[in-house]
Amino acid sequence: MGTIKNDYDVEGYSPTDTEHAGKLISSGLPVYADETGAVPGESFTSGNSLYARTQRFAGKWSIEQRGIERVPEDERTDTNLAKVGTMWLAANMVVSSFAIGVLAVHVFQLGFVDALLTILFINLLGITPVCFFSTFGPVFGLRQMVLSRFYFGWYGTKIIAIFNILACVGWSSVNVIVGAQLLHAVNNDLPGFAGVVIIAAATFLVTLFGYKVVHYYEFYSWIPSFIIFLIVLGEFAHSGAFVNIPMKVGNSEAGSVLSFASSVFGFATGWTSYAADYTVYQPHTVSRVKAFAWTWAGLIFPLLFTEMLGLAVATAMTYDAVTFQPTNDYSRLYESSHIGGLLAAVLFPPFGRFGQFCLVVLALSIIANNCPNMYSVGLSLQVLGRWTQAVPRFIWTFVGTLVYCAIAIPGYTHFESVLENFMLVIGYWLAIYEGIALPEHFIFKKGIQGYDPAIYTTAHLLPPGIAATAAFCFGVFGAVMGMAQVWFIGPIGKHIGTPEYGGDIGFPLAFCFAFVSYCALRAVEKSKFGR
Repeated sequence: MGTIKNDYDVEGYSPTDTEHAGKLISSGLPVYADETGAVPGESFTSGNSLYARTQRFAGKWSIEQRGIERVPEDERTDTNLAKVGTMWLAANMVVSSFAIGVLAVHVFQLGFVDALLTILFINLLGITPVCFFSTFGPVFGLRQMVLSRFYFGWYGTKIIAIFNILACVGWSSVNVIVGAQLLHAVNNDLPGFAGVVIIAAATFLVTLFGYKVVHYYEFYSWIPSFIIFLIVLGEFAHSGAFVNIPMKVGNSEAGSVLSFASSVFGFATGWTSYAADYTVYQPHTVSRVKAFAWTWAGLIFPLLFTEMLGLAVATAMTYDAVTFQPTNDYSRLYESSHIGGLLAAVLFPPFGRFGQFCLVVLALSIIANNCPNMYSVGLSLQVLGRWTQAVPRFIWTFVGTLVYCAIAIPGYTHFESVLENFMLVIGYWLAIYEGIALPEHFIFKKGIQGYDPAIYTTAHLLPPGIAATAAFCFGVFGAVMGMAQVWFIGPIGKHIGTPEYGGDIGFPLAFCFAFVSYCALRAVEKSKFGR
């Protein structure tokens, strides 16, 4: 199949020669594979500007030169859909997912069965948008933040990109602190900042080279983590320490289930804003159903496995009913070394030095967890403006790495809980994003055929973004009304569960407020502006 390329001024950020639809059809390309606006790889190195010279240098080291520019069909050569599945398999077969399951018992005081069912059903719901938007990469060859222009408009997307940048950098900081804590649990002489630097440097080396190397690393990196988690499962089952904590009833139980569901949903759906980034090099002939299925399989298995394992191990922690002091090794080690201590309680007594090696492997699994964050942060930064796009993606990846290290190193000892609570609060934006993007796709664009990928760089042809921005504000209001976090309990959330802790319904309210307001406002906006 032939491709239609156009001259492109990367630093000026605009296609300079567009093709007519008739020529596209005569070339054999289907309408949705319209190549207008696609940018050939050689355009990044043409000329003698600093940008071109930097890109040529990167090319010598096989570093991916492309940023948010649309990928031409002849450069979409990644035909292995299994790599889409293993991408998410590795990113979630990590200790951070294990930690989510531990929250059910330690923080929310849930029983085993009710927590297990929450993990199952909320993950099934949370990963659906990730799977859905992953199918857009092969269709359009556009990154997720660029696709957001078709929902939020040219300027509204910049707001979304800022939230995504905060999420990428913030969660990378939280994750790398967890990894550093595991390394410290193995060797108390290793300072926290050293663990942060080790994991961050390894993550940067993978993400520096871009799409192909990220996929290659993730294709294999889940295997050692999976083996270690199987060892944890086997040893814990053999120990007999598991306790089938009974399910509670009443308002307290309802509030706890909803709040735990919020944590599970936020973790599962957190990949939505990156989804298409990892399928843009797939050809448009790829089945959307298969792309959805591979993404679904790659997400659901590690999320259920690790979170349910974390839940099971957490049941072994016991505390004094009066003083709430830890009364066994599981609880004592968790209180002193967090997740690393809990895993050490399972692995160190029977395995000794090998148990320490297992913990090091799990600490390094954070690399796979942070790779999507650090690869996508550069793409989100490029969306902010023409000048940010003129900075190559791999430079932004380096900057992002420096920033999250600068946050994580002092955060390791001073404000880890503050950082994590802040990230939980801003996580509600994903429900708002979905509450706007999904009705735009299904109601107003009426599916894939409603998109014109050729206009992705043309602000006056994209939606104005007024409706989306206003709906985003309504979504924030809904999240505030329903949230139940350490810093704040909303007036609606306060009436669910106990008055002291409430119940978190921030995600569903954020989605509903955004969805309803967007549908009403977008109808008016479209009749007024015609786009």
